[in-house]
Amino acid sequence: MLRSPATATQITHRDRLWLYGLVGLVMAFLIVPCIIVIPMSFSDSQYLEFPPRSWSTRWYEAYFFSPEWRDATLVSVKVAVLTTGLATMFGTLAAYGLFLMKGRFAATARALLMLPMLVPIIFIAIGAFLVFARFDLNNTVTGLVLAHTTLAIPFVMIAVGNGLKTFDMNQERVAQTLGASRARAFLTVTLPQIKISVFTGMLFAFITSFDEVVIAIFIATGSTTTLTKRMFANIRDQVDPTVAAISSLLVGLSILILIATQLLQARTARREEVG
Repeated sequence: MLRSPATATQITHRDRLWLYGLVGLVMAFLIVPCIIVIPMSFSDSQYLEFPPRSWSTRWYEAYFFSPEWRDATLVSVKVAVLTTGLATMFGTLAAYGLFLMKGRFAATARALLMLPMLVPIIFIAIGAFLVFARFDLNNTVTGLVLAHTTLAIPFVMIAVGNGLKTFDMNQERVAQTLGASRARAFLTVTLPQIKISVFTGMLFAFITSFDEVVIAIFIATGSTTTLTKRMFANIRDQVDPTVAAISSLLVGLSILILIATQLLQARTARREEVG
């Protein structure tokens, strides 16, 4: 097997062992910290330790039966869902508009819309805190949603923009020549064909909002405290394995979302081949 060609240039797998080893090291560097958290979450110790000397599910129980953790989780889910809806709508419209536009203005608009991905998030958090203070939006779900939407829109734009690159705009033009308005042509012709890209953008928006902590530290407190902010405070003040239990659940949720996305993409590809 190692002597079989790896590419059309007849480079064998044995010749690429160094590359496979390098990729394996990079993957281990990224994945191992996430995996280590899982056994730590089943520790019976009052503190984070690896490997655990004794096993227990007490920290999962501490999370599920704690009103503080439950309320913080509900806030994060609520904010993430609202952010996903707004970011998907505005990000899709922005990607579609930029796809139709040409010239220097389109490039400038794209660069401005991508700024939240380039600017250090601490600057965005400070700016949001100062602006929201003028409109009484600090310590509100509305403020969190607006700030998180700003962060999530670029991810939706990238995902939807990649889907539009493979879309034939002649199909939409045909719909318009048959009497459909641009909005109706987009909703009935374009959107169904880029739905996987839109769905991918939705996932990125949800994860971006759910995982965000810096902005939450600045503009959320009390009843609007998010799960990630409470986790940060827990690590800073107590350092008990409840955070490891929550992290393990989030890792499992991320894996399930990734698997569901891959299955959906595979099913869509099979339908397109059959069609």
